[in-house]
Amino acid sequence: MLLVIGGLPGTGKTTLARLLAARLGAVHLRVDTIEQAIVRSGLARHPVGPAGYVVGYALAQEHLRQGLTVIAESVNPPAVTRDAWRDAAVRAEVPATEVELVCSDPGEHRHRVTSRSVDIPDLPLPRWQQVVDQDYEPWDREHIVLDTAGQGPEESLATLLHRLDLP
Repeated sequence: MLLVIGGLPGTGKTTLARLLAARLGAVHLRVDTIEQAIVRSGLARHPVGPAGYVVGYALAQEHLRQGLTVIAESVNPPAVTRDAWRDAAVRAEVPATEVELVCSDPGEHRHRVTSRSVDIPDLPLPRWQQVVDQDYEPWDREHIVLDTAGQGPEESLATLLHRLDLP
């Protein structure tokens, strides 16, 4: 199956995707990692544009066709990116589930954004105002919304596993 995890920076996407991938033995595709590899290659500078997402869709489809569960993690701000992930699942003939992470506590969200450290060398992290100003289209179809405010990563994982009906 394909699990698409999206949401604004600082909502816990990477942390949760890593925990979920370890729990399920799944492939974790992180668009930030792909984009930074493209930048390191010298082919582009930030912002990379659609290239990182397009590579991610192709990798997701390849892994899904091999029978692997894939967790695709990125901000997914426009609906077109969410549609493309689902299209990859359709082409691989597997189900897709979309998960949107939110942090409903603005103070906590701001603290997460301003206090986190870079885990991908040279990846520029967004400042709080960039997160607030992000052009983020609302999700227009059924999906899981998970509020990570006031929860530790393990609590969020347990909630998500329950919502996905997974052990």
